[in-house]
Amino acid sequence: MLKQSKIRRHAAELLRDRKGNFGIMGAIALPVVLVAAGVAIDATNLVMARNHLQDASDSAALAASSALVNQNMSIADAKLLAVNYLKAQMYNWNAGSGLTDEEVKKLAEEFTSNTVVDIKEVPGLGNNKNYYVDVSTKLAVKLNPMTQITGNKTANVTTRSKAEASTEAKNALSMYLVLDQSGSMGDNTATADPAAPTKQESYTCGKKTCYRTVTNYLTKIAALKRATADLLTQLKNADVTTSLVRTGAVSYSSKMFTPTSLDWGEQHVLNYVNALPASGSTDSSAAFAKAYADISAATEKTAHKNKNGQVPTKYIVFMTDGENNYYNGKSNSDSGKLSDAATKKSCDDARTAGIQVYTVAFMAPDAGKKLLSYCATDASHYFSAEDATQLTAAFKYIGEKASQLSVRLTQ
Repeated sequence: MLKQSKIRRHAAELLRDRKGNFGIMGAIALPVVLVAAGVAIDATNLVMARNHLQDASDSAALAASSALVNQNMSIADAKLLAVNYLKAQMYNWNAGSGLTDEEVKKLAEEFTSNTVVDIKEVPGLGNNKNYYVDVSTKLAVKLNPMTQITGNKTANVTTRSKAEASTEAKNALSMYLVLDQSGSMGDNTATADPAAPTKQESYTCGKKTCYRTVTNYLTKIAALKRATADLLTQLKNADVTTSLVRTGAVSYSSKMFTPTSLDWGEQHVLNYVNALPASGSTDSSAAFAKAYADISAATEKTAHKNKNGQVPTKYIVFMTDGENNYYNGKSNSDSGKLSDAATKKSCDDARTAGIQVYTVAFMAPDAGKKLLSYCATDASHYFSAEDATQLTAAFKYIGEKASQLSVRLTQ
């Protein structure tokens, strides 16, 4: 009995003794603590990696979309651009991680091999195109040694970015130019010809002919041809398929000259304007009436419907450097007033029909400015150009407004 009592007493003392328990429990809990700490660190790293990867893929998708619509880049080149963009972004990110150059290059190569860029092109009306860019990628993030206790060496971070880009031509359009080719258009402007700023001028010196170098000024008609070319270039760039833009032109001096009819593209108008001489007096009435009649005809709407399915926006560009002083082949005290009245009537009809009328008074007298100011759709459609540079700027503005392209990038 005594022996059993001692055994029980020693057993009770052993159970009550807590010495060494902390060490045992610590040994058991340490791996769990280390893994938990490793997971916490890796969770932060993975979130940072995903944010960086998402930003990079978003930027790559938008860069490819922008290049497709703004630089006319091919789909193959746009895909390569997106991949290289991502590769550069990840290279820069890893370069600050303490890795060697070779390790950084290897990671960048592995990363791009896990990147897929898909681009779809959907045609629209005329030269309108829609692009859908889809960039998906995966990045293997190395786990720290504490987390690797679980047996996982890396964790994958995946992202996907989408971008949509569209080139949207404003509307199909018809534009008719009404241009002054009267005698005063042969006068010089105050602007030197940029192609040949000087010329040789002869003069009599004693009994012989001498020569001197003088400024070679642009004539008004030459300035008009340059400005018209600029305007037509805007239209051409907006309609590379020649399926949205129709143009025509008519010139006038004492009478209306044979016009070049409305047709697809711009080259026929450029040829017409480049051949204009400067001669005669001024009567704009018949020329403007012709432009209004042709551009408002039902056949013009039908031409667009059959070609591009759109209802065109219509424009008349009316330019003069003088004032009306002829009417119906006659010149008397009432001729200018009669021509102005007839021209204004056609301008009223054009505005009522919804035709946008741009007017440009080129170094014109007050009477000419007054007529063109009246005919313009509103104040923003009227320009008073006092030199060749201002004339070109006015025509360029009109071309840009008529043919404006918009780009929409949506992520």
